[in-house]
Amino acid sequence: MMASNKEKKNSIFTNHEISMLGIRSNLVQASFSYERMHSPGWTWAQLPYWEKIYKDDPKGLKAVMTDNMEFINSSPPLYPILMGLLLTMEENHVDRETIKGLKNALFGPMAGIGDAIFWFTIMPIVGGISASIAKDGNVLGPIIFFLVYLFLFWSRIPLAHLGYNLGTKAIDVIQNNSKIISHVASILGLTVIGALIASYVKMSLTINIHAGGTVINLQKQLLDKIFPNILPFAFVFLLYWLLKKNINPIWLIVITFLLSICMAAIGWM
Repeated sequence: MMASNKEKKNSIFTNHEISMLGIRSNLVQASFSYERMHSPGWTWAQLPYWEKIYKDDPKGLKAVMTDNMEFINSSPPLYPILMGLLLTMEENHVDRETIKGLKNALFGPMAGIGDAIFWFTIMPIVGGISASIAKDGNVLGPIIFFLVYLFLFWSRIPLAHLGYNLGTKAIDVIQNNSKIISHVASILGLTVIGALIASYVKMSLTINIHAGGTVINLQKQLLDKIFPNILPFAFVFLLYWLLKKNINPIWLIVITFLLSICMAAIGWM
């Protein structure tokens, strides 16, 4: 059973320690491997807290470390919430299998929500705005991007407190609303990405068609009249289709470079 609110006030952790949990979660990806993904950093971030909980129980400490060194992959910006939640359960000595099952069950929803909000929405929007400002030589562009990134860094502190204080109450909220939150954020993110394609992916053909003494520029006077920015649109979706076919992204970058060089060399771009 989880501790009551009254029992929760007698927590063995101070507010400062919970804040440090949020700070330590920023370094989860500092230790990374394709075999275990985030688990080394995930374990390191929580180790001091487990040591405090299981200071007189070496077997318990070994068990929690073993469980958390399994493959872990989710959305790091939301890790503090999950760490705080699981720390509450560890502190109250909830059954080991229950903690393990809950952790594995929440990684998926956390990944969907976190990636949609942070990587597909916030960072593309801020990056696009900052790049637009910076390309004119305004130093405010990188400053804005840095300040937003700094805000996200420190935001992990209240997220850690949120997860820890809510305890198991957070479980139902996450599970019941994960699809809605992820879906809404994904729509907003895809809208922004679509706008960025039209604004930042530039393809300008210099091919001219001679018809009855008239010179027609293939792109400006023909393609753009039918569908503005159709070439960037088509090229991006070609790359997306190739990614879905499991083509290595490195090869797509190489192909893009070679294609650009060849088209420029023959005078078509």
